Amino acid sequence: MIETMKSGRFSSVRRCILLAYVATLLLGMGAARAAEPATERRLRIVGGLATLNQYTLHEERFWAHDLTRLSGGKYSASIVPFNQAGIPGQEMLNLMKLGVIPFGTALLSQVSSEEPELGAPDLAGLNPDMETMRRVIGAFRPTLANTLRDRFNVELLAVYVYPAQVIFCKKPLTQLSDLAGRRVRVSSVSQADFVTALNATPVVIEFASLMSNMNSDNTECAITGVMSGNTVGLHKVTSALYTMPVTWGLAVFGANKDMWNTLPPDLKTLLKTELPKLEASVWAESERETGDGVACNIGADSCVRGTRGAMSVARPSAADDRRRREIFSANVLGAWVQRCGAGCAQLWEKTIGPAVGIKAPAIQ
Repeated sequence: MIETMKSGRFSSVRRCILLAYVATLLLGMGAARAAEPATERRLRIVGGLATLNQYTLHEERFWAHDLTRLSGGKYSASIVPFNQAGIPGQEMLNLMKLGVIPFGTALLSQVSSEEPELGAPDLAGLNPDMETMRRVIGAFRPTLANTLRDRFNVELLAVYVYPAQVIFCKKPLTQLSDLAGRRVRVSSVSQADFVTALNATPVVIEFASLMSNMNSDNTECAITGVMSGNTVGLHKVTSALYTMPVTWGLAVFGANKDMWNTLPPDLKTLLKTELPKLEASVWAESERETGDGVACNIGADSCVRGTRGAMSVARPSAADDRRRREIFSANVLGAWVQRCGAGCAQLWEKTIGPAVGIKAPAIQ
């Protein structure tokens, strides 16, 4: 069941926990500021997922090095990945709203549990390729910007995408119907909807527990990132790779609006000019890494950054692509509209629906 409580309407217990967390962060940030030169404007960034190339090769390099160079030494930044900062991912936007995190990255799959409409652009089965994903984000980006500004006082500065999340299985898998009867690791409600429509059993498992569950035979298949699966050794305990992207993984990067308004005009201009370039490099890296992840898992000579495996590979047929679209329209989109409400159905019809040619079903 998806919780649909909107931001700002916290329970008293949750508010106390957040305030305690805020106090801890503020103390740490205050101590760090006291040690900085008074003449330097140093930004603090909470970035994306640690260890992924999107972070290590692009985000970290931009904030830790390029910003200083581009500003002639006038501005600098420190960055930490959110999953190493002890920050609850689902609270990222609320902490940014409070101003505790001035610049932050939020995974839409995590924050959409409370803001289900934010999960719309990466629903399971929606984006079979990067071209479609680009079109969907183009249609939905104004809604992202408006929602972040109006509900969370956040200025949207970039949208990041991670490599395709595909299907790893222990037993042979050549088409979607082969999943019937199997227990499949999922990481989101819409992935569970997609798997259920294939007569398989979805099992929600955190990524950190993925390998232990696969080794214990609790699950037979797993939906996860094609390269992140390789990184943790999933190719060693599975034998079949099905390359249909079920989801991708989207993140928004933004700034607390009040803090943003206090930045020097030249710094805001620099960031507005350079962050679209950073976004483009992250998207290009994700597309490259999707191909490289497949190559590495199957042991192809073209494998660059991963570990070579020996998995069999199956690519979606035209029939399976039609099946994907049918499942999305009849099961995934319908379930999302039921959770999200009539307003979300209307939002779909104004944004993503026309971009992909799929109408939202009526609420039952």
